[in-house]
Formats: sequence, C-alpha cells, structure tokens
Amino acid sequence: MNLDPSAFVADPELLHDLEPQTSQISFEQETILFEQGNPAAGLYILKSGPVTLRMESPANSNVLSLEASPGSLLGLPAVIGDVPYTLTATAHPGAVLGYLTRESFARIMSTDGQLALKVLRVMAAEVRSARHVILQQSDKPRRRRARSPD
Repeated sequence: MNLDPSAFVADPELLHDLEPQTSQISFEQETILFEQGNPAAGLYILKSGPVTLRMESPANSNVLSLEASPGSLLGLPAVIGDVPYTLTATAHPGAVLGYLTRESFARIMSTDGQLALKVLRVMAAEVRSARHVILQQSDKPRRRRARSPD
C-alpha cells in the first residue's frame, strides 16, 4: 500500500499552537514510539529526522511502510478516538519529536475550537489519502480463480 506521507502533516499554525504544550524528545538509537494494537497514550509531532510508520496484517505481513515527513502528527486517529494505534511508529537515530499526552491533547481540543478545526483538517487529509489508496487498489486487475466443474 502506498499512502502519501504528506497526509499526516499539519499546517505550520497548528504546529506552532501545539508546541508550548509538548515535551521535546531526541533519539540517539532506534526506538518504538508506539505499536499497532496498543492503547493510545499520546500524540507525537515529528520535528526532524527519520521516523518509519508501519502496518502489519494479522498474519504479520507488511501492509504499509513509509517514512513520516517533518510536521507529521503521529498517532492522531488513536488519540482522537481513544482507541488502539493502527500503526507502529519507530524513531531512528537523530529523530526529534514533540510529545503530548492524550489527556493534554483532549484538554486542548475541548478548549480551543480553532485548533480543533485544524486538527480535523489533518484527519480529513489522512482519510482522503487512505481512500485514494483503496481506489487505486480497486482498479488493479484481479486474477480470476478457475472454476471447478460442477
């Protein structure tokens, strides 16, 4: 699956507004930020450096793998929905991220309507990107199975 990494990127105003609420984290070694299926604990904002997003099928085959772009909000759907993460995010050496707990994010969303609208725009971009990929997949020719004689 080829998802557009820019779908996770927030506009600079939103990043500026969230910045004072975040804790900055720098990584010197490969570190898993969150894992697919684990409860949502917080939101990460990629400031710089490499972060890989990955999704695996129940049979542990790779469904999606992409490098996040600076300005990406990582873990957003899980934090907003208070559901488990649907991706695994891995920070690589040199990555710098901001971190915001789920509780802090919920407080901000409930008190700042303009900021909440900007966050919803990022979610809408993720949904559009996913739908675009689904549409592309549906256009691929499918192999027909041979019918068994009745």
